[in-house]
Order: sequence, then C-alpha cells, then structure tokens
Amino acid sequence: MSTVLLQSDLKSLPFLHRGKVRDIYAVGDDKLLVVQTDRLSAFDVILTDPIPGKGEVLTAVSNFWFDKLQHVIPNHLTGIAPESVVKTEAEREQVRGRAFVVKRLKPLPIEAIVRGYLVGSGWKEYKQSGAVCGIKLPPGLREAEKLPEPLFTPSTKAAVGEHDENISFAQAVELLGEARANEVRVATLQLYIEAAEYAATKGIIIADTKFEFGVDEAGRMYLIDEALTPDSSRFWPADQYRVGTNPPSFDKQFVRDWLEASGWNKRAPAPHVPQDILQKTADKYHEAQLKLIGA
Repeated sequence: MSTVLLQSDLKSLPFLHRGKVRDIYAVGDDKLLVVQTDRLSAFDVILTDPIPGKGEVLTAVSNFWFDKLQHVIPNHLTGIAPESVVKTEAEREQVRGRAFVVKRLKPLPIEAIVRGYLVGSGWKEYKQSGAVCGIKLPPGLREAEKLPEPLFTPSTKAAVGEHDENISFAQAVELLGEARANEVRVATLQLYIEAAEYAATKGIIIADTKFEFGVDEAGRMYLIDEALTPDSSRFWPADQYRVGTNPPSFDKQFVRDWLEASGWNKRAPAPHVPQDILQKTADKYHEAQLKLIGA
C-alpha cells in the first residue's frame, strides 16, 4: 500500500482540474492523467481526512470492470503506464497504482444512473408518489426490493459542493439529442445487467450505480471516469440482504452515519472524522475489492 494521498502535486504536467476525488493533468493535447486520491466527499462536501488506500481500490476495481465490460462499449483507457508520463520518483510514487492515462474526450453533460433495487432517494420518492424519477412502479413494493427491471434515471452534473438533480428521459433527450440519449440508456442498462450478474456470483448485490460517458471528435461514445466502484455504486453483501430493510453497504456509510450523529450542518468545513471510523471505511472498500476481483 502506498502513502496516503489527500492531494496530488505533479510539476511535470499541466494541472487542469481537481474534483471531489480525482486530480486531472494534461498529457499532450489528446490525453489526460487522472489521479484517484484518497479524498472522501460526504453530503457533497470534501472531508479533510482521507481514507487510506481508497484511490488504489477505485483504480483496481475500475480497471477490472473496464476490461471485463469493454465488449459492451469502449472505454477511455490508453494502456499507457501512469509512471511513464511523469518525471521524478516522487511523482511516480503519487501515481503508482492509483492513476489512469486516458483519451481526452468530451464528457456528456449527464450522469447515467441505473437503479436495480428500491432504496435511498428512490424509496423515499416511491413512498410519496408510487414512482421513481417520474417512472411509475407497481404498488406494494418494499424498501430494498428488487425492481421488476432496472431503471435508467439520469441526472445533471453539479459543480463541486452543489447537488445533482434527477431529470427525466425527455430532458436527457433535450440535452443529448434522441439518438445519443438512447445510446446512453442502452449502454447503461447493459453495463449494469452484466456487472450485476457477475457480482452476484461473488456474493455482492449491486443495488445501483452511475456511469459517465464521453465522445471523441468522430462522435464515438466511450465509458469514462470510474466504473462500478464503492464510490459510484451501492454494493450490498448478498448474505445480509433482506427485503424491507436497507442492508449495510461496502462504502462510506460508516463516515456518513458518524457525520449524521455528530450534529454537523452538512456545510463546509466538515468536522475531523475519528481514526477508527476512517479505518472501518477503508476496510469496507478493501473488502469490496477483495470480494469482486480477488485481489
């Protein structure tokens, strides 16, 4: 395990952007270096305390899925070793095991969310209206119940510190055009269905997840960002799944629960999180990685 990385500092490449988790640098005109740090965001606020090894988990799990699902849609990976595009050993240490060199693509302006189970904000909406993101569902469903079929429920992409907003498929069509919106929906559902079937063989239920897509100059669409990680997905241990209750998940729930109980107002700055809570969260991320990819 490498050193905990809260923020990268690479002098040999032009810095472009720092998001909630990822730091992005230019590699020439047509590629990017994406560094996955150990930063954690909760309630759309970046915490001051990192989760040890989190960036390496996200990188390993994403690499696994990018390879496994590339027959569904191509992805943004170039195959170039991140260590080869920086200059010093200190910089190589920052990117080793936690970075991708990717094609520089134009991101589509939506997050492609797919829900396989009735949980979270979807459950809250269903209780009020019998629908999820405006999609009517059969009456009588219970919390955490598997949906009759997976739902494609896109959202807008909010800036750091702001909240994404769910949009209808018609609104996605307005943003993307009908052909592209349909392409995104088909790819999203196929990626989820194949991933969920595989994960089930490893004792994990993928309750929901989100994908992001980008296009090249020729208009070809690629899977970008991360794929089916504990950050972008809700993973449940199959042996603890019970309809009617929200199962424990392999993600940042320990931190979220602690923050909820702390009385924090969910505005920056966030309080410091105790070391044992950070470690329990790190353990959950590593457990998800071990179950899914065996390493």
